[in-house]
Amino acid sequence: MPDPHSEVQAAVTLRVNGAEHTLSIDPRTTLLDLLRETLHLTGTKKGCDHGQCGACTIHVNGRRVNACLALAVAHDRDEIRTIEGLAEGDRLHPMQAAFLQKDAYQCGYCTAGQIMSAVALLDEPCGPEDADVRELMSGNICRCGAYANIVAAIQQVRGS
Repeated sequence: MPDPHSEVQAAVTLRVNGAEHTLSIDPRTTLLDLLRETLHLTGTKKGCDHGQCGACTIHVNGRRVNACLALAVAHDRDEIRTIEGLAEGDRLHPMQAAFLQKDAYQCGYCTAGQIMSAVALLDEPCGPEDADVRELMSGNICRCGAYANIVAAIQQVRGS
């Protein structure tokens, strides 16, 4: 993580889960570190920190992004949604509810990233078959192997 006491600072304004945050940050700060360490939104997980596992998947302007690879300063004025911003009050997003119903998690570490990718998939071109879903979810790794249940949850929400 970049040194928070660095003399070089950059101003950035981000809209995260509907709330605007204007911050002065080290320009090397990733969105992942800003979310977790500065805004204390810890639902987004740091898995590999190299963009290979998908545990840090968030939405930026409606598209999925690996937060560990994105510099926060590059997203000034962007709309960011994390797992904490997915539910509406006490009502879970349909994908969150499907993950619970289909038992689409084991240890839970990858779950937030899986759900954020799955929600993004709903707005992307995807064929009807399980293989199509697996292809679009291939950037998210589940080390426990809950893939069958993850695909079942996604397909339930898609109505397949």
